[in-house]
Amino acid sequence: MHPDESGPIDLAPVLNWQDGSTLRWTDRPEEVDAAFGRGEPLVGVAVIALALNHADADAILPRVVKALEADDPEVRRQGVIALAHVARLHRTVDKRCLDLLRGCPRGNEADATCGPPLPTDGCRGGSGGTTSRSG
Repeated sequence: MHPDESGPIDLAPVLNWQDGSTLRWTDRPEEVDAAFGRGEPLVGVAVIALALNHADADAILPRVVKALEADDPEVRRQGVIALAHVARLHRTVDKRCLDLLRGCPRGNEADATCGPPLPTDGCRGGSGGTTSRSG
């Protein structure tokens, strides 16, 4: 290491929560969690970016659930977009997200307001299938 260097440089962008200009680069689940904790109005944008930039669906899906459960209808809409990206890129979704899409706030698929349960063995179509994760 050169004497003037203090260590590795973090090349991750500083996230701009005022106008969202850098949120598209979000790839850290902990940043999204912190944004939920602060009540950031653009947290849904960060969830979409996480879905596009993070390699592990298991790290993304809990944040998608938070977005789908949000009080703000725009954050819920962005949660649906994020879930679509997870399904497309990772070829998986989880049961909780599917329940929320059906309008089952408590995950109770037997509730008459939730509609018929979807198959738990995944959705088949196109050139391949997706899997549904429980939990």
